[in-house]
Amino acid sequence: MEYNREMMTITTDMLVLRLFDKTDAERVATLCDNYNIYKSTLYLPHPYKIEDALTWIEYHYENFVEDRSYELAVTDKETRELYGAIALSHNKHFNQGELAYWIGEPYWGKGYATEAAQAIVQFAFKEKKMHKVFARYFATNPASGKVMEKIGMRQEGILKDHIIKDGKYEDLVFYGIINKLSC
Repeated sequence: MEYNREMMTITTDMLVLRLFDKTDAERVATLCDNYNIYKSTLYLPHPYKIEDALTWIEYHYENFVEDRSYELAVTDKETRELYGAIALSHNKHFNQGELAYWIGEPYWGKGYATEAAQAIVQFAFKEKKMHKVFARYFATNPASGKVMEKIGMRQEGILKDHIIKDGKYEDLVFYGIINKLSC
């Protein structure tokens, strides 16, 4: 993981994580207007329109600069093709952050979520000096839990029937990882 402070990018073996730009809105809308992504995310609307993407992207730069959150496009290192998004909130009061991500369905199973998540956790610990990073996923989406396990996170608990999605109660599974250097 290589963080470029001036460009606000994180580079990995396969990926460049960068700020979204308004020109990404159409691609974001195309990838997010997918029921399979909607059903496994907490806040994405469905259907998903370009206006949704523009509203979402609008404050990314300001949030990044103000250290509130880091919402980055997951892109191919060579072609710059947009695969999805990864985000890390920054709760300064508790010195922790929440990890969230989505990858467009055509790119599932290729390791992009795992590589991006590993990089953003390293960014949280090395650059932002966070003590803990946590994440949560719907129990009906075990693939997301596999990503969390691959990057060293451990299950911390399950909130039963915690969320209503499409008229059904869903369990939320919480994972976390502690920065061993901050202990």
